[in-house]
Amino acid sequence: MALAFDEYGRPFIILREQDQKTRLRGIDAQKANIAAGKAVARILRSSLGPKGMDKMLQGPDGDVTITNDGATILEQMDVDNQIAKLMVELSRSQDYEIGDGTTGVVVMAGALLEQAERQLDRGIHPIRIAEGYEMASRVAVEHLERISQKFEFDVNNYEPLVQTCMTTLSSKIVNRCKRSLAEIAVKAVLAVADLERRDVNLDLIKVEGKVGGNLEDTELIYGILVDKDMSHPQMPKQIEDAHIAILTCPFEPPKPKTKHKVDIDTVEKFETLRKQEQQYFDEMVQKCKDVGATLVICQWGFDDEANHLLMHRNLPAVRWVGGVELELIAIATGGRIVPRFQELTPEKLGKAGMVREKSFGTTKERMLYIEHCANSKAVTIFIRGGNKMMIEETKRSIHDALCVARNLIRNKSIVYGGGAAEIACSLAVDAAADKYPGVEQYAIRAFAEALDSVPMALAENSGLQPIETLSAVKSQQLKENIPFYGIDCNDVGTNDMREQNVFETLIGKQQQILLATQVVKMILKIDDVISNSEY
Repeated sequence: MALAFDEYGRPFIILREQDQKTRLRGIDAQKANIAAGKAVARILRSSLGPKGMDKMLQGPDGDVTITNDGATILEQMDVDNQIAKLMVELSRSQDYEIGDGTTGVVVMAGALLEQAERQLDRGIHPIRIAEGYEMASRVAVEHLERISQKFEFDVNNYEPLVQTCMTTLSSKIVNRCKRSLAEIAVKAVLAVADLERRDVNLDLIKVEGKVGGNLEDTELIYGILVDKDMSHPQMPKQIEDAHIAILTCPFEPPKPKTKHKVDIDTVEKFETLRKQEQQYFDEMVQKCKDVGATLVICQWGFDDEANHLLMHRNLPAVRWVGGVELELIAIATGGRIVPRFQELTPEKLGKAGMVREKSFGTTKERMLYIEHCANSKAVTIFIRGGNKMMIEETKRSIHDALCVARNLIRNKSIVYGGGAAEIACSLAVDAAADKYPGVEQYAIRAFAEALDSVPMALAENSGLQPIETLSAVKSQQLKENIPFYGIDCNDVGTNDMREQNVFETLIGKQQQILLATQVVKMILKIDDVISNSEY
């Protein structure tokens, strides 16, 4: 790009390869960007809430994903437009930070852009709109803080946590058994949570799935589940009070690093070689026996000779266990991962109350359960389902529920769902608009209107009359000054979200409003788009 001046001294810009570039500027650029953002939001709008629709996405290699999770839908979509990519990143950052509310945040951003377009048509400067949005978001976040309620729970009384997780799961495909899944998620989080520091490490919760059985068969295992079986079919299938040696060295004779050739010209030499090999194996197995191991879990394979010996020496073994699983087993059993046989000592063994092999269905697929561990800080959620897509979607739903439980442990405040919080904020922002002189108040009112889009979408997706329902709930909130009234999506017959037990985390809602406002401000500030043309 170069700057030149004509004969009257007026500057103009010369673009390199100008004929191959398209350039949008001023109001056209903003309108084009807003249209792109709205298009993405429109896709997700129909999948909001408990009656929201699922989307079916086909990947480049033909694999199909059916999901209701906003972040997953946008991740899988092949988006070209740069502004649409911003919306994808918006939902991803909500997913990383909060884990839930990924659809709502995009719908919210889309509504803000739609309102901004109307303000631009009125001739209001985009920066003034952005500033108005910033003021309004501050008012909304403060108001959320005021209407939030503290939840008291402890390890024995975790019902409040379960209720909040059920709200998250009610919009997913698994909502028919949301109670049991919510309980599983809460128990898993409480098992690994450090309640004093108010911290939860979700890496300690392993989510494993297996096709077959019902969704109701999903269970929580206080221990680790490994998709492997004993290396020899005649090894014992159940070991009580197991002492586990966790090895990352292979059960095979050492190989020289250099190229070598062994000449064997007599039977005696071959016998000597075989005996030598057998002696190696003998020593290895004996080392494991000497330190008191009753089960060996190995990252690598071992050849048939070693397998045969292990079986004869009554030392059950599992081979080809992945690195991540090994680490989890080590955390759960309190053992150490041993890289060399020479370093095996009794202190490095992990301890588990029960190790058992369980087979499933007629296919006789087997999995290994390691339970009653010394350190129960690692747990596994084992999901069953009719097909692979169902299991994948259940995994995503469980992840959302785990994140909600984690957020509640971090911050005990909740607000009411069903659009109740948004309607309350909309009323507060609308009331605050009068305090601001100047053009910003138009933007602040527009923000209040945009907040109504979430309850409006909820009503629309539930097959209710959107405008009628929203205005009824809004007037009820205004009249009684109670921020608990929301959209009755499930047709229970009451708008009171306390009775319906529809809760959402405060930090999740605040994050939604802040992130959506930031992205919209960023989009409004762009007034010149230079891009390579299509051909």
